[in-house]
Formats: sequence, structure tokens, C-alpha cells
Amino acid sequence: MKILQVCHKPPLPAVDGGCIAINNITQMLLAQGHDVKVLAISTPKHKVEIRNLPQDYVAKTHFETVFVNTTVRRFAALKSLLLGRSYHVDRYVSREMNHKLKTLLQKEDFDIIQLESLFVAPYIPVIRQFSKAKIILRTHNIEHRIWDRVVRNESSLPRKFVLKSLARNLEKFELSVFGKIDGYMTISDVDYSFFNGKFPSVSGVVIPFGVNVDDYEPDEEYIPSDTPELFHLGSLDWLPNREGVEWFLEEVWPLIFENYPSLTFTVAGRAIPQAMRELPLENVIIAGEVPDSREFMLSKDIMIVPLLSGSGIRVKIIEGMALGKTIITTSIGAEGLAVEHGKNIFIADTPEEFVECVGKCVHTPDICKIIGENAASFVALHHNSDIIVNDLIKFYGSILTQKAK
Repeated sequence: MKILQVCHKPPLPAVDGGCIAINNITQMLLAQGHDVKVLAISTPKHKVEIRNLPQDYVAKTHFETVFVNTTVRRFAALKSLLLGRSYHVDRYVSREMNHKLKTLLQKEDFDIIQLESLFVAPYIPVIRQFSKAKIILRTHNIEHRIWDRVVRNESSLPRKFVLKSLARNLEKFELSVFGKIDGYMTISDVDYSFFNGKFPSVSGVVIPFGVNVDDYEPDEEYIPSDTPELFHLGSLDWLPNREGVEWFLEEVWPLIFENYPSLTFTVAGRAIPQAMRELPLENVIIAGEVPDSREFMLSKDIMIVPLLSGSGIRVKIIEGMALGKTIITTSIGAEGLAVEHGKNIFIADTPEEFVECVGKCVHTPDICKIIGENAASFVALHHNSDIIVNDLIKFYGSILTQKAK
């Protein structure tokens, strides 16, 4: 099959979970011998220089990119609000990207055009005009649900009003897209249940995030400690990550430190706000961006993922589990994963519950090794890319047999 991936950000460099999830599909398809082309939007937040990418990747994926300035502009946001449009989506629309797609589709034929996220759905009209390929939307999240949850957690009434309007317009656009596609893929059962309930006649499937388990080998010599090192790893320019870490530092860490003053908590990732760096908190280490996320995770004990909003699944949780790490996350963080509290993960939704989970790891160090081993086994069973790719190809085949829209 010949597949075009249209992406709202470059898969490489893999600076966040979304990039990893996009590249994950690319690599699975290439390994099966399919012809894959990747066309990505480059933005101020996700810049890419093709000359800096691995050249074998560029050659195999025929990689191209178009720069779109997605910088938030107040006047443009206000205009979108007044017109009842989604500013979240409008920021990704550009004449240059339309022209690139038009030129590409006039030269090449594809069997499948996969839209990586809702934010490239505005390009469906130009795809329909110049291609007979089947269009599949890959939903990384239920995008409007993320913002609904952000609205619930917002205390400022003016900001709450604006965010609610933005979420409502995003929902309207998100749901409108399902009448324009041939099929969709979700990353979690939770997301699939939502969309299938809304659009039972549209073909959909769950294709979870998968990993090459051979690339994620837990440390077999790991020795649990009664002073485990806690850490968070994630891009803090993604609002749910930043919101969750801020809550953890303000509400949870002081309680953990009060009960276990020998513990440390390290925050690593991109775009850590200066205000967070200046917080007067004891035993909190702000590491910033790390050169190798896997080595960093292996060097610590307990991954903290304190999400209060969000949707889809957390790629970093799956990667951490694959490496045999003990994860403590919220119900929202674990959403979409068939995990079991106390068996292969810990789930905590209040400061007191976080303290309790940390306490179990401190007082019974071996529990980290048991949870980690169960976590790695869980990923090998449910998120093994060698298994998942077969379901992906089968779904493509079913879409290709559909009558044209």
C-alpha cells in the first residue's frame, strides 16, 4: 500500500509523546514493506530542519515539511470566537500547506491518506478534490474533552468564559469532521466508545500506541530502595502536563516531603516555566530537557504523572511501564489503559492518595520491582507493535473495500 501521513507536527525530532506516536505508525508500516510518505507542518513550537534529521528516515519517508506560524494572536482568536470557529484548528490552516498538498496529489496517487490529529482536518477539501485515496483520521485525543476538563479546573471567571467558548467551538468542529472521512483510528477504547456512540455508521478501530519491546529493556539489576527517586518527564508546553505538575508541586509534594524528607522529585522535559524553576520547594530538582529520555527514566525509580485534564493515552506512561518503572498517576492519566491499581500501576487522585502510594514504595521497596515487572509484561501483551501492526493493516484493507464517498 501507498500511504500519505499528513501531520500537524514533525514526527522527528521526537520531543513529545505526540511525535513518538506519529513516528510509531510510520515505523510499523515501513517494517511491513509499505510505501510511506510523511508530510508535516512545522511550527514555532515544533521546528524542524530536514538536514538535521537522520537521512535514512528522510529517504524512506520522502519527508517534506511546510512551516505554518501557529503563534497565538489575540485578534485572530477573537475573530474566530465571534465567527463561531475553532481557533485551535484555524491556527494550522495555510495557503502554503494547501498548495503543497495540491501539488503532491496531482503528481502522486495514494491508497490511504492518514490525518494525524484533528488539526490537519481542514485540508480534507483539497484532498478530496485532488485524490481518490481513502481518508482516515487518527485521533490522538478527544480534543474538546481536554479543554472541557481545563475549563472545570479554571478558577478565573473571565478565563473560564473564554476557555468554555473555545472548547465549544472545538467540539463543534471535531464532531463535524466525522461526516467527511472514510474511517478513524483511536488510541484508546475510551475514545473509541465516545466516537462510536456519536457516529456508529463511520468505520473505526482502536489502534493503541505500540512499542518495539526489544527497544525497551528494563534494568534486570535494578535494586529497590527505601529512598526511591521520584520524577516527572513530559513537555510542559502542553497545558495538561503543566497544570498537573503545578498542582503536584503546590498541593502534593509538600505533604510527601513532610512525611518522607529524604526523598527527591525531579522534573524533566521541554519548556519548563521560569516560575516553576523559582519555586521555593525543598528537594525538588528542575532538570529541564534531558538528552536521552530512556536513560533518564532508568536512572530513577517512580514516575509521577499527575494529570488533571487530558484525553487519549499517555505515551510516556507506556514507555515508562515498558522500562519496568513504577508509575503513580491519576485516574485521568490512566484513562484508556487496561491497567490495575496495585498490580501494574498506582492510581491516586488526591494528595493523600499520592502520599499513601509513595509510602507503600518506601516501606516495602520490593513492591517497586513487582509493579515494574508487571508493568513491562502488560506492555508486551497490550502494546507490542509487532501485534498491533496486523490490526492496522487489516483496518486499512477494510477501508479500501468501501465505496467512495
